[in-house]
Amino acid sequence: MPSLGSVITTWEPTAAGVLRLPSGRLIRGRGLRHPLPAGPTPAFALYLLRKEPPSVEWESRWVRWPDFRLPADRAGATESLREALARAGDERVEVACGGGRGRTGTALACLAVLDGVPNTEAVAYVREHYSRHAVETPWQKRYVSRFA
Repeated sequence: MPSLGSVITTWEPTAAGVLRLPSGRLIRGRGLRHPLPAGPTPAFALYLLRKEPPSVEWESRWVRWPDFRLPADRAGATESLREALARAGDERVEVACGGGRGRTGTALACLAVLDGVPNTEAVAYVREHYSRHAVETPWQKRYVSRFA
């Protein structure tokens, strides 16, 4: 419970697109083709796109990740996901792709694995707690099942 006068720097748990990981960390997933949700902006964002995203007012990282596919640099993607998870402890972290389902869902499932969810349960976890349409392709599912 925050003390009087403290500033809450993470997401509101009930906000649209916010996934609560088992550790309690909150991460917002979203689709960049949709308007920015009302309320606070991210402190850090991880953008999963084929092309470099437009600049934003907050700190961000770009992972080259074509739609319906897997990250071009898997080691770099893992490093970026680890950074996002670490920062989600006390910052508003957003993970986003074009539609907010396939690549975002896959990344959120990988974050769930890093947070302690077994690989074999991570896709179901994200589909239950984020979007039932998360992780769209068989190879995205396989990527999560082998993610370490």
